Amino acid sequence: MSKVSPASQAASAKKKATGSSFYLAMRLMPKRERDAMFAVYAYCRRVDDIADDGLGTRAERHERLEAWRYDLEALYGGQKPQRVAFLAPAVAQFGLRKQDFFTILDGVEMDVAEDVVAPDLATLDLYCERVASAVGRLSIKIFGMEEGPGFELAHYLGRALQLTNILRDIDEDAGIGRLYLPREYLFSAGFKSLDPRMVVSDPRVDGVCRAVAALAHHHYDKAQAILARRPKGRIATPRLMGAVYSEILKATEAQGFVPPRKRVSLSRAKLAALLLRAGFG
Repeated sequence: MSKVSPASQAASAKKKATGSSFYLAMRLMPKRERDAMFAVYAYCRRVDDIADDGLGTRAERHERLEAWRYDLEALYGGQKPQRVAFLAPAVAQFGLRKQDFFTILDGVEMDVAEDVVAPDLATLDLYCERVASAVGRLSIKIFGMEEGPGFELAHYLGRALQLTNILRDIDEDAGIGRLYLPREYLFSAGFKSLDPRMVVSDPRVDGVCRAVAALAHHHYDKAQAILARRPKGRIATPRLMGAVYSEILKATEAQGFVPPRKRVSLSRAKLAALLLRAGFG
């Protein structure tokens, strides 16, 4: 069991988040909400590291995930196990749902069970649901949104953000034997081999990535339509997240996906403009 204190976990999460687009949105929130979001972020980082740190066999990493499940169950049963104690204030204050924390673990388990390579579209959507939209459902509770429009927003915005990350990280993922581009798009583009390194080094990957980008834009549009209805809650934060990542996606498309590629980031001036547009001015 981890002996890291809740305070140390929160500090570590903030350090890791610094410089990220999510950190930009989180640090502009009121302290109570910001602390809760950092707790959720810390949880996501710690369980995601189980899939990505390469430590132990797959069976051992599965056991580490199961330990989180056990302690989450205890937390919601009124106990405060050391591993999950840092989540207790956010759970109590905002009514965060146990099933959403468990769903995130289900998503990480997909990476632990085997290296994800060219999933079909249904499996890719399930992966996005688990590792991103479930995080969105936790977040909208912190934002004070009602579950109806909030969960609908989490569905679309979570998928949009995750697909954008997939496109940004195709080289990094291929380096560890993963490929999240859908096999239907790859086969349509004429790929015979689904070896990650071979796929990302082939110029035909540009068309595949642009098809995934179109899917992401569809989800951004759906999310924007929900936000345009101005549902109850602190919607400036998800609006900013959507705006930043949508711009990252557009910039990545403008650069193109033909290798060699470089990771896109937005300038400070662009981020400042997005802040004003999202209502943080």
